[in-house]
Amino acid sequence: MPSQAGPPRGLRADRPADFVSAARRNVLLHGDERGFTFVREQRARTGPAAGAVAGPVWGRGYREETLGFAEMDRRARGLARLLEGRGLRDRAVLLLYPEGLEFLTGFYGCLYARAIAVPAPLPALDAERFGRTRRIIDDADITWILTDTAHRPALEEWLAEDGLDGRVRCLDTETESGDPDAWTAPEMGPDTLAFLQYTSGSTGEPKGVMVSHGNLLHNGEEIKRRIGGSGETVGVGWVPHYHDMGLVGQFLEPLYLGCRYVFTSPITFIKRPALWLEMITRHRGTITLSPNFGYDLVLRRVKDEQLDGLDLTSLRTVKNGAEPVRAATLESWNERFAPVGFRPEMWMPCYGMAETTLLITAAPLGTGPVIRGFDAEALAQEKAVLAPGGAARRLVGCGRPVTLDVRVVDPAGGVPVEDEGVGEIWVRGGSVAAGYWKKADETRETFGAFTADGDGPFLRTGDLGFTCDGELFIAGRIKDLIIVNGRNIHAQDIEEAARAVHPAAGAAAAFAVDAGTEHVVLVQEVSTRLARGTALDELAMLIKARVARTFELPALSVVLCGRGSVRRTTSGKTQRRHTRQDFLDGRITELAGHVESGVAALRDTAAEATGTGGAERADVDSAPEE
Repeated sequence: MPSQAGPPRGLRADRPADFVSAARRNVLLHGDERGFTFVREQRARTGPAAGAVAGPVWGRGYREETLGFAEMDRRARGLARLLEGRGLRDRAVLLLYPEGLEFLTGFYGCLYARAIAVPAPLPALDAERFGRTRRIIDDADITWILTDTAHRPALEEWLAEDGLDGRVRCLDTETESGDPDAWTAPEMGPDTLAFLQYTSGSTGEPKGVMVSHGNLLHNGEEIKRRIGGSGETVGVGWVPHYHDMGLVGQFLEPLYLGCRYVFTSPITFIKRPALWLEMITRHRGTITLSPNFGYDLVLRRVKDEQLDGLDLTSLRTVKNGAEPVRAATLESWNERFAPVGFRPEMWMPCYGMAETTLLITAAPLGTGPVIRGFDAEALAQEKAVLAPGGAARRLVGCGRPVTLDVRVVDPAGGVPVEDEGVGEIWVRGGSVAAGYWKKADETRETFGAFTADGDGPFLRTGDLGFTCDGELFIAGRIKDLIIVNGRNIHAQDIEEAARAVHPAAGAAAAFAVDAGTEHVVLVQEVSTRLARGTALDELAMLIKARVARTFELPALSVVLCGRGSVRRTTSGKTQRRHTRQDFLDGRITELAGHVESGVAALRDTAAEATGTGGAERADVDSAPEE
């Protein structure tokens, strides 16, 4: 039975002005009858989160653990008392957890304490992977890390080795807590900062998006309206909790709606993608979400015999976003999973980003995707021209905004472009975050845009798009971001990592190409003189291995070339888009390299179309010395 106790302390009778009050209304309404269920592998090393109720064991070696709303609320209140006692109100607190239920205690404990949660990936235990974590610690002035029992010793060892012991301490939220009954809700409102969503900022400069309680309430309502969400919604997913899609879509929206959510870890999903479909079947999931690559992985890895017993008829909404949505993926899913109840109208392509909390646009519920073919040359000239046929560039529409003001604007002059004209996507409204933590210049540049006639301020997304029949289509990116498996990676980060591999590595340009899926290409200038006995083929492999490992890139092509191959402006800035075109047109003479087969085929096709004849491989022995 739902809890019959009185209203939780601090709960307002009127419309909630902060996310904690909105969430606690559903705690009161549903108690432990609703909550979060985590599906873990039986052989996983870490035990269940404190307060979690162990559920049934699946036949394939998985166990369910459930944390009800009321129990999570109790644990969050206890942790909040502990954080308040350490003086962490309005201070940033780093959350380093494995996927699972314990993260919920840490995150909501911060919200309840009015501390600023900073969710981040739990780093692998080596110096390279701790680099990003260290930059976040320095940028957010972190003094406390929340984690679980299993990972606290390793984190404390790293802090000591890095000279941070004493300055930064760890708190194990599984075993340490305060008195939940002694908690009183701190004063909070729409402008109160809830958490920092760190993006993969350029090397040494991470950027923390400042998301407020008002942003969470506004975007929560945006999502609710678009998906037709209610307490009867049942979500199923696997996206990591430090990803904006996972954090907001999986761990905040369920408490805003008062619904159940079932999830597993990304690693478990990648090991066995069919588990995702089995979770939907077992729990009669009504909504799920993933970047496009997740749907591609299911298509590649789920065998025909694994379809036996699946039933996807309960689904109403299948969201696809966080990276380019691919028409071929949607169409292949329609065909492959129709026998187990999948219907095309379940698709909900969407568009969003951390700077808008999450959602910007989405297809209306039950309408399915809008797929159109556009002339590729016209798109390059910033004009969307419908071109039905095999040679067209097929794009998937990302729907329409619910209440946000979304414009397509000429980024140079600030003049809104007409329908079917390509420009930068600008956004304003209650979901748009306050800016970047402690970065006033970047905040003004990104969040403070005005149109030529003085309308604003708008968020500049850095994405190129256009509208056609009222539908928003994404055409590319202005900023040098590479999106792989739903993760944003800055091109300059890849280039810096490559240059650090060997003294012979010079200027570089990293970019993405679409070879059916997103592939990363690194064009790397090298000095044959500085190679000093290292074969260039070996150097290419060294660079490829280091970069692929550092950024967890499943597909990476590396091309070594001579000085001057990477395009630069007169002031020395890398021109990645021009270098990318040179690569595709076969104008870059390779000294050595390792190019993925799909990328090589794409390059040969593009070079043939332009009459450049494909890539030229130089004779390394005759390559000019530098």
